[in-house]
Amino acid sequence: MPRTIFENIVIQHFDKMTFFEFCQYTSIRFFEVVHFIKGSGTIKINGSNVSYHPNSLFVFIPDDVYIVQVDTPTTVTAIKFLKSFFNDSTIPVNDWFRKIETVLNNESRSGEFEFQSKSDKKNLGSLIKILHEENQDKEFFDVIIVQNTLSTILRIIARNASQITTVKSSKHQNSKIQDIINYIHHHIYEPDLITNKTLAEKFNVADNYIGQYFKKQMDISIKKYILNYKLKLAETRLKYTDLHFSEIASELGFTDASHLNKIFLAYKGITIGAFRTSLR
Repeated sequence: MPRTIFENIVIQHFDKMTFFEFCQYTSIRFFEVVHFIKGSGTIKINGSNVSYHPNSLFVFIPDDVYIVQVDTPTTVTAIKFLKSFFNDSTIPVNDWFRKIETVLNNESRSGEFEFQSKSDKKNLGSLIKILHEENQDKEFFDVIIVQNTLSTILRIIARNASQITTVKSSKHQNSKIQDIINYIHHHIYEPDLITNKTLAEKFNVADNYIGQYFKKQMDISIKKYILNYKLKLAETRLKYTDLHFSEIASELGFTDASHLNKIFLAYKGITIGAFRTSLR
């Protein structure tokens, strides 16, 4: 049976199963990590079939629907973050949300989660095992261990998801622009680290050329790219959290909610209030 942590996180573990009915939380699930430990079969994700095998890991976001079809007995652990998770005042929403927002904004995400680091994949499997075992331990269960393990799991996922291919380039094209994009995404909350001067120093490009280089590769200025990405993050928060407009504005570096609303309206053609209302 699943055990709920903090009343809004559910951990489920199934051993050597030949049939699954563990998707009943889909309607109230916000974010989910599914780790196939043993077995093989097919997982149908939003209508597309993907094979799974031992140590396969999948990450699902709010709109995803999946069905598991087993070929050989399967052992799996699923961690489900329910929608109420980001509405709980006792949880630091922004801190947790930052860990997964790259996944939420990855429009090209499909199939099995791809790791940039083999060691991260191995470590994540070990952490999920620790989480399951701690969750099952009725006598020595420690909420701090569970919380820290969850945090590390999300950090590893976020670190690997940050390497999203943004640039459509040929195999022979220099990957420097992709590295710059990943760096901007990673440091979006640290404005001093994503100035033209800092980017030029970081990527060994002349100060007076970095802007021209970026514009040539991306067909958009660095300043506008950063603003567009911040608006995308604002859109994600409006869609998936109940954070106040002023909180979103402050976190993303806008002067206030009015400033965010003005920019959002100019770029999206709708106010932040109207956008959130339309989602409900």
